[in-house]
Amino acid sequence: MNSMDVLRYGHQTVLRALDGLTDPDWLTPGACGVWSVKDIIAHLASYEVVLGEVLESLISDVPTPTLDRLVADNERFNTVEVRARRSLSIQDAWADYESGHRQTIGLLAEVPVVLRRRNGVLPWYGMEYDLEDYIVYSFYGHKREHTAQIAFYRDLLRSPALSAALHTAYA
Repeated sequence: MNSMDVLRYGHQTVLRALDGLTDPDWLTPGACGVWSVKDIIAHLASYEVVLGEVLESLISDVPTPTLDRLVADNERFNTVEVRARRSLSIQDAWADYESGHRQTIGLLAEVPVVLRRRNGVLPWYGMEYDLEDYIVYSFYGHKREHTAQIAFYRDLLRSPALSAALHTAYA
């Protein structure tokens, strides 16, 4: 597998899911539970930070505070990270996500392929897995899950009655 391609395909999936959304569509809760599309992007941005820390830790001995918070309590991590980005504009939330994605692409290029494919390189993830498994399951799969939610949300928005109800319910 080519983990660089996997990261790029995941990003392209996000781009396609967001194409054509209006600002109200980005901001209305209901795309994923109470989360708006902007919240989903904030959530994915926090995972880009995690992957950046993971990759940096494979290159040099650096702390991984964001990863540590995720591993300690996934649900709390998600709530705190989305809440921390709640005041961002749509453009800033997107820039945060994109910046994280660009950083992970750059860092992944520095990790030797042999290290990417070494089982147990991420012991907290599972000794039977390698970095490429982690990227496929925790990043590509994660983006596919949330873009499917956005696609379903878009379908709701296409229905005038459902769209009005959705916008009213969270007003």
